[in-house]
Amino acid sequence: MSSIFLSSLAVAIVSLQTIFTVDPADTSRTVSCYRIPALAVTPDGSLIAAIDERVPSCGDLKWNRDINIVIRRSTDGGITWSPAVRVADFPDGQSASDPSMITDPATGNIWLFYNFMDHDAAPGIYRFHVISSEDNGLTWSEPTDITSQVAPDDWEEDFMFLTSGQGTVTRDGRMLHTMVNLDKGLHLIESTDHGASWHLLPAAITPADESKILELPDGRWMISSRVNGQGCRHIHISEDNGRTWTGFPEPQLPDPGCNGAIAFYPFFNTTDPAGCLLSVNAADPDDRADLTLRYSLDQGLTWSDGLLLHEGDCGYSDITVLPSGHIAVFFEHGGYSSNSVMILNPFAGQQVQ
Repeated sequence: MSSIFLSSLAVAIVSLQTIFTVDPADTSRTVSCYRIPALAVTPDGSLIAAIDERVPSCGDLKWNRDINIVIRRSTDGGITWSPAVRVADFPDGQSASDPSMITDPATGNIWLFYNFMDHDAAPGIYRFHVISSEDNGLTWSEPTDITSQVAPDDWEEDFMFLTSGQGTVTRDGRMLHTMVNLDKGLHLIESTDHGASWHLLPAAITPADESKILELPDGRWMISSRVNGQGCRHIHISEDNGRTWTGFPEPQLPDPGCNGAIAFYPFFNTTDPAGCLLSVNAADPDDRADLTLRYSLDQGLTWSDGLLLHEGDCGYSDITVLPSGHIAVFFEHGGYSSNSVMILNPFAGQQVQ
């Protein structure tokens, strides 16, 4: 199987749908754009796509008074989607942005994080909220503010945010997520009690901007980071559960400085429990263009040449693996005008075991 996995002859596009977009001709709508995609698979196998609904402008959180988080759900592997539902909806002047999710396999809860700002009461001050669902994303809790748990008091006025997309859960049950402080470096936040509380891991990881983390099959932790102006992603490895890190630029993963994603693919070869790693990002080293999927068979030491999923301009992207073995990719394109979900069958013409 390794000779054909993700080759242009093996992969089939099962579905490609634009699920969030704004029609400029529709004057009845006030939304300026949808941005910042995130994906999660629920315990019952449903797929959740979350995104910013940006109302007065397409500007980011610090410069936008009205951003909400909306989701759509698919119960058939990304073929059809529910109507959009606002899961973080605040009045004008309060904004929620940059959704990210973690599904806890031990409890079945889905945790959805977002960055929050009250532009009237505390302009320029970033807060971190989390909501949860116990029913596969049908209903959601009221938000909990975890800022004081994970950000030291002297960070209050810093430019900081949780990375959009996904966090991860390790084999021993730790929930991990990445938090960027533009002045003090990337940090991990961690929960060891299934989301009841969160704390900051003190090690600063540099250079790094928006980043994704996963646990490798051998127990090490890997972070794939956006680093602006370098032309490629940076990889950071920890062998001691995040206390120390070793990082290096990865020219095998060209990147213009854009939020991408990584995932573990356990279906790769039924005789090899290590599976493989997947990476998706805008792969032009200079411009946000050419969404590309790559795989690694050796825990990130080497990466494939890649499969071009979308030619031309694109933006942020996220990736997840469905119970069927299909791969779901959620990405921005069209000058941030459209957000599409692509479902891929990496074993086209073969039965996934």
